[in-house]
Amino acid sequence: MMDKRTYVLVHGAWHGGWCWNRVADRLAAAGHRVFTPTQTGLGERKHLLSAAITPDTFIDDIVNVIDAEELDGVILVGHSFGGRSIAGVADRMPERLRRLVFLDAGLPESGKSNFEQLAPEVRDARIKAAQDFSGGLSMPPPKAAAFGVTDPADAAWLERRLTPHPFATYSLPLVLKNPIANGVPATYIRCVAPAYPNTAKSAEYAHSRADWQYLEIRTGHDAMVTAPAGLAEMLLAVG
Repeated sequence: MMDKRTYVLVHGAWHGGWCWNRVADRLAAAGHRVFTPTQTGLGERKHLLSAAITPDTFIDDIVNVIDAEELDGVILVGHSFGGRSIAGVADRMPERLRRLVFLDAGLPESGKSNFEQLAPEVRDARIKAAQDFSGGLSMPPPKAAAFGVTDPADAAWLERRLTPHPFATYSLPLVLKNPIANGVPATYIRCVAPAYPNTAKSAEYAHSRADWQYLEIRTGHDAMVTAPAGLAEMLLAVG
């Protein structure tokens, strides 16, 4: 019988904890504890949107859940932009973590902003969109198709929930005091059908690490929406 595990599932840009519902329900049904925190300024916390939200704010959001719930042995999953957040959590409290799972995630380079790690054309388009949309406070959400979500019902479900993303979390650097993952066992899950170009370099890096587990799932970037059963099975199998 599988031991009872604790999963903390961290969403990516424009999303919120709500995006994990289909996966969280499956993990909970298998007998595990599941937490799906929403980072500040997004989802049901969109009323907290401000220019003061930084990459460290997002890390604090997750660290504080782990502290407040007194969690240990956490399987910490970060999707897309959430990969930066979980890397920051591992940098601060590796002793509380059992495994990191980077789901089609961007991996931070210490001292660099997320914009510095994006292709110039993507960076420039997002900066312009933020200026046009909110004077640079936040970036408007893209259409669901950008995340590989094409089913009309799923696309509508996603688009009515996506919220503007705090700009400074992209423009300010994330500083790590230790090597990425900080000694915590790591898994990288690459979504390959279709592949999301913005995380290609991170996936290549993860694949090159002999000490990391590298897996692929045949669905688009938002696997928690488009392939929740398959993703839940993978999360149950890791670590």
